[in-house]
Parts: sequence; C-alpha cells; structure tokens
Amino acid sequence: MIKKTIAAVSLSILSFTLNAQQKEKTYTGPKLNKTEMNKTVSSLLDKMTIEEKIGQLNLLNPGGGVATGAVVSDNVQQKIKDGNVGGLFGVSGPEKIRIAQEYAVNDTRLGIPLLIGSDVIHGYKTTFPIPLGTAASWNMELIKQSAQVAATEATADGINWNFSPMVDVSRDPRWGRVAEGAGEDAYLGSQIARAMIEGYQGDDLTKTNTMIATVKHFALYGAPEAGRDYNSVDMSRVKMFNQYLPPYKAAIDAGVASVMTSFNDVDGVPATGNKWLLTDLLRERWKFDGFVVSDYTSVNEMIAHGMGDLQDVSALALKAGLDMDMVGEGFVTTLKKSLEEGRVTEEEITTAAKRILEAKYKLGLFEDPYKYLDKKRVKKDILTKKHRALAREVAANSFVLLKKDQQVLPIDKKAKVALIGPLANDKNNMPGTWSPTGDFDNAIPVLEGLKNVAPKAKITYAKGANITNDKQMAENVNVFGPKIVISEKSPEELLAEALKVAQEADVIVAVVGEASEMSGEAASRTNLLIPESQKKLIRELAKTGKPMVLVLMSGRPLNISEEAQLPVDILQVWHPGVEAGNAIGDVIFGDYNPSGKLTASWPRNVGQVPVYYSMKTTGRPGTQDGFEKFKSKYIDVDNSPLFPFGYGLSYTDFEYTNMQLSSKEMNMNGSITVTTTIKNTGDYDGEEVVQLYIHDKVRSITPPQKQLIGFQKIEIKKGKSKTVTFTISAEDLKFYNSSLDFIAEPGEFEVFIGTSSSDNNQMKTFILKE
Repeated sequence: MIKKTIAAVSLSILSFTLNAQQKEKTYTGPKLNKTEMNKTVSSLLDKMTIEEKIGQLNLLNPGGGVATGAVVSDNVQQKIKDGNVGGLFGVSGPEKIRIAQEYAVNDTRLGIPLLIGSDVIHGYKTTFPIPLGTAASWNMELIKQSAQVAATEATADGINWNFSPMVDVSRDPRWGRVAEGAGEDAYLGSQIARAMIEGYQGDDLTKTNTMIATVKHFALYGAPEAGRDYNSVDMSRVKMFNQYLPPYKAAIDAGVASVMTSFNDVDGVPATGNKWLLTDLLRERWKFDGFVVSDYTSVNEMIAHGMGDLQDVSALALKAGLDMDMVGEGFVTTLKKSLEEGRVTEEEITTAAKRILEAKYKLGLFEDPYKYLDKKRVKKDILTKKHRALAREVAANSFVLLKKDQQVLPIDKKAKVALIGPLANDKNNMPGTWSPTGDFDNAIPVLEGLKNVAPKAKITYAKGANITNDKQMAENVNVFGPKIVISEKSPEELLAEALKVAQEADVIVAVVGEASEMSGEAASRTNLLIPESQKKLIRELAKTGKPMVLVLMSGRPLNISEEAQLPVDILQVWHPGVEAGNAIGDVIFGDYNPSGKLTASWPRNVGQVPVYYSMKTTGRPGTQDGFEKFKSKYIDVDNSPLFPFGYGLSYTDFEYTNMQLSSKEMNMNGSITVTTTIKNTGDYDGEEVVQLYIHDKVRSITPPQKQLIGFQKIEIKKGKSKTVTFTISAEDLKFYNSSLDFIAEPGEFEVFIGTSSSDNNQMKTFILKE
C-alpha cells in the first residue's frame, strides 16, 4: 500500500504514452446474453494465470484527478502492463482514459479492458442538490431523471462505473454523511434507491449513456456510535432487517450491478471481511449476482480494527465474498502467498475474477473497449442547457418551507431587497459536499440568481458575517479548498455594513448556514447550531423590524430552535447545486411554490439525537408535549422534534377531509383502498406530498408508532380539490419477526393519511384476518 498524499503525487495518467502496437482480441460476445457471457468469461478464465486473475481484483487511483481519499497509487502504468489492474478511478476524459485502456488492451497478454469508476454522487458536471435535498422533493421521476443526466455526462467523459447511490439510513444528524443519503426512513429510501439505479443503469448496460451503479455502503454505515464517521455500529438483527437493510435490498431487487462495502463493523466483524453480510445475506438470501468492491482502503483498515496483518485481512475479505480491493493493493500483494499456504483457494480467486469479467462483459467492453471514449460527446452531452434546466427544477422541488407565519414569502419582484449573509454571493459552497466531479465556477450564486429572476427588483448585498470566525474550524473544513473564507474586515465592520443595507430595504433575505464541507465524509459535528458568527447577524437583522426571510443552507438537519422563535420566514435549501441561485430566485419570488418535505426529523437540540418519527412506544409512553414524572420524557425539552419527518409548508394551504376505507377487514390475499380528499384552500397553485402511514397495534415484536407505506405528490390549483387513492395489501404490512421471517400478522391496524408524520387528524382502523 502506497502512502502518499494526493498533493505529493506527480505521476498521473496523463504521463502514460501511447503504444500503437495492436493486439489480436481473444474474446467475443457482442450481446448481453447469459449463455454467451458465461462462454466468453469461462474461456478467458481458462487462459488466465493465477496472477492475471488476482490482477483483475485490483482497483487503483492513479492520482492527479479527483480527490476522493487520502491515498493514491503509484507506478500505475507498469501495473496495468503487468496485468495487475482490473480498474481505475479518479481519472476522467476520453483522451486520458484511452491511453490507460490501450495499455490494458494492447500491452497485456490477454488484452482485458479496464473498468473506469468515479464518485458521481449528485450529478457529474451538472450538479444537483445534495442527495438529502433531492430526497426532500419526494419526486421519484425527477430523481430518476437526475441520475440519467449524471450517467449521460459521466459516460461522455469516459466513465462506465458509478459509486452511487448511497442508501444508508441515518437517524443521527451529527454524522456528516447524512447529506449523501435519503434520510431516516427505510421505505422512502428504498423508493429512491430504485429510482436512481433505474436512472444510472437504464434497461441496457451496453448503451453508451448508461453505467454500472454501486449501492453503498453495505451495510449499516449510517448508524455509527456517537455519530462519528467510520465508527463502530452495533444493533440487533431485527433492527437491521426492519429499519436499515431495506434500501440495500431494494437496490438488489432493482438489479444494481455492484455493491460497495462499508467501513464499520457488523456484529463485531468489519463489513469488508464479513462473510455473513457479503455471502450469507447478500448472495445466498438476496441472490445478488454482481460484484462487490471494498470502500477506499477498507481492506487495509481491518488491520486497525484488530483483524490481523495485511495478508490476514486480505484473505479474510476474499473468503467473505469481496471481489475487488479499492486502492489498498492487499489482494494483489498477498493472495498468491495465501493460496500457496492454503489460506485461500484458487476457486475463490477465480470466482471473484469471474464477477469482474462479467461486469466488463455486461458493459460491452469486450466488444469495444473504447465505446465510452467519443470526444464529441464531451461538448455535446455535458453541462447542457437542458441538463441545467433540470438541475434548476430539481433544486426548486427540494426546498422545504419550514416557517411562514410572517407571510414574507413570496417577495414582490419589484421590491427593495437586502441580500445578506456569507452564503449570499458564494459559488464555492453551492455544489455541496461530495461533488468531486463538479466545478463550482459553473454554479449560480444567490445574488446572481435573484437578479436573473427579478431584474426589476433593487437588490443590494452585504456579507454581514463570516460563515464562522473560528480559524481552526475553517482550517478543518478547507482541506480540499476554501469553503470558509474569513474576511479581512472585522466582524463588527461586516455587521455594520449589513445593518446599513437592511435599513434601506423593504425586505431582508439572509442566506446563512453551513459551508458545504461542514457536512459530508469525515465531517461529523457535535454542535448542530448555526455558527455563532451568523447567529449574531440573524439576531441583529431581526431587531430591525424589517420583514425577513432566512434562506438556510446545510447538509444535515440543524438545531434552529432559536431562529424558529424569531419573526422570520425560513426556507431550507440544502446545498442546491449548479443552478442554486436561479432555483432560489424562482422560489423566493414566487415562480415556483415550494413543495419539499423533510426526510429527516430536525431536533430541538443535539441531546434529543436520535429522534425520528418511527420510534417505538415504551411501557411508559407519556403525552407528546409537557412533562410527566415517571414517564419516558425529558425534563428540559419536549420529546417531539422541532420539525418532524414529512414536514414542509407551502405558500398555499391544504385541507384534508373525507378519509374512507373500502372495507374494515382484509384477508392475507386481499387488499383495501384508502381515499381522502385534499383541497387547496389558499391563494396559490401548489403541490402536496400526501403521506400514508400505518400502526400495527399488536404484534409479536414491538411495533413503531408509525410506518410510512405510501406517498403521492400531487398538484392542485387554488380553490380546487383532488381525491387521492392508496391500495394496501398484506405485503405492505409485513415485517421481519424475531426469527427474521418476513410476515404479516393478523390483527388491528391504524391507518393515517396526512401532510406529515405528525398529522393524526385523519385515522381509520381495519382488521387483517388470516
């Protein structure tokens, strides 16, 4: 394993030189046909030496490209020529990739092409909102389209394998990577996993605008102790199967072609070397037939977990069911020795190599190793007007109106607007965390966007405050570039400028929150407050008495209990991507009525964490609000979150009435329909996410208070009504019991339909019979 920092690496794939000598192909198989694939792959495996098989299991990062980890590989050119590389990542562009691919095809004995991977998490060059934001749209079609755009752009730049989607359920906003997932709910996360995989992979992986998707991080990565990244995870199998594993299972059922392991342990064994996880569950129970790749150096990191030396952990990982070693090079340096010592078998090595070769066959690389290397596509398919328009639409759909009691929004397009805040004229933070393939120079800052949407408005700008005045925090955040820039002006000067601008305006729009890298990988926080530098700015602006909107950017749920008490409207916009400013302008000025709903509960303070809607009831449940002695309550704060799962307001108002069940009884083979009428009673056309929850009143293991089993996003014109219908079958009522059997038990069920998980106004009951 080579321990160099990215900055220290001078060798990149750019240094490769072309070798014009052509090599006769030893493979055929132009169509994705299992019989032909098996024939082609088996024939190739018969010709391969053990060294060549092990070489296919080696995934390297040549450096000089996208920074996705702290370690890069050296001497990549020679390793490819020696047949010791199965794939590369961290490199892009048809010209660079062609050079590497020609080494693999022309300068190795069997000419096996390379997989080319990348972290395309929420868009490629056209960056979309962070996944937590995109999830808040509750719009599966838009989410699918965003993945299609990402696949189109990435493949145009030579990439055929994507390390996305991340489907880790998380109920702990201290964990920075909550930004990369869909939030706290397994059902919603499962729907989003399916949509993204369909978007990336399409219906034919041999097409040049589709790519292999990778579901990650398998498994339970979103539940680390103390919310600290990479930390240990410990939970019961019942909790795993019911609350954390469903989105991974949904991805497998959707046909995802690759799985990435997680850094944490599961039942005391690191996921990368966990046979129960990678073989018993993934392959035998779930019937996954793709390939499994480690996360960045996670094989090597099992040494620090206490699982042995590099040879020990590499053998452990292979025998567990890992097929490809990312960057660590433990497989390529130790497996032959382990084979000679009888610690692994040739069959295990061959099986892993077979899975890698099958992935290459599915992509059509054996037919044409250069199929993704059309230079014309770079200009034609990347960052197009159509793609940017979709990014703008997705961003606007993702925004969540948290508070509107001051009725400041939407703002008149001719108003005098004081645009204030450290994120108000900022490009660097707009793409959000884990957008390594994007370019912040392409992002539209809020100031520019507001001017684009409302050219007749008089918009004046002041920074007002630094994101933080804490220089150590800024240094920690700015590892990959200046996300927090501390002004040369004093905090007092910045504040004075902001107050002057505010006094001359009709309305204040304060753009505040987190820098993009205050969330994301290795960005866990114990403090969920807006930094004090900005809190002071917000307090002073509120004192002016001017109508005021907080535009809040973050990669996680924050504790905004103080801000929620101020006379302000609050719009949560996450980190919105390349079209940030335009999308915010669309919503601020009323061209789009916000329709987003939270997919993770927002705590009243960090001491409530974890807080989520589907908690179980205790034997001493107590009331929702107010203190009661000898009940499961805090003495200093209510149990309920500040903003619950599924919550989100609109510029208009919706009234739910006339909930009906088609029957009060249902048998195991039957179904019932649930209907309700929603009326738009406000002054604007709008969209509403209608949410369906159940509560199993009596069952063999304790049930959650509520469980989401359906939702529909509908548009209703002002003054109009719509009737929404859901169908419930026994399949929707199933859970994993203490024996891990997936069953529905007869009994009484409560059904709720409403505007959020806390809406109990419409409830009916029915009986499930044997």
